[in-house]
Amino acid sequence: MARAYSIDLRVRVIEAINGGLSTRQAAARFSIGIATAGSWYRSWRKRGEAKPLRQGNPGGSKLDAHEGFVLGLIAAQKDITLHEIAERLLEEHGLNVQPSTIWYFLDRRGMTFKKRQRTPPSKSGRMSPKNGKPGSKASQASIPHG
Repeated sequence: MARAYSIDLRVRVIEAINGGLSTRQAAARFSIGIATAGSWYRSWRKRGEAKPLRQGNPGGSKLDAHEGFVLGLIAAQKDITLHEIAERLLEEHGLNVQPSTIWYFLDRRGMTFKKRQRTPPSKSGRMSPKNGKPGSKASQASIPHG
């Protein structure tokens, strides 16, 4: 990510605009964008300082405030899906989240759930091709019968 411009440059641009130059003229004089000069000046008028605001995404998750609720759902029902958690959050807290948000929330806490195979291995027939390797992507349809 790019760094913020120096405070010195910001102060000089703000002083130039305050001294009578238009935003466009000040931007041209200091070789910065017009929108940048305008943004700095508006920010200075609003906050009274030229210091840049923090860059980047804010830390944390919107689920942090509902951590107890989400973890309680998982403790009460071990096989609950991410979609079901999202539905319960919407119903009970009015919080609309995507399942991926819940997944990232749980992943940051070291919680992962792996589904078990739906059926136990067959004792009477092959479950993979004869020459297949473990974890092969070959489908059951590719196994010759007979």
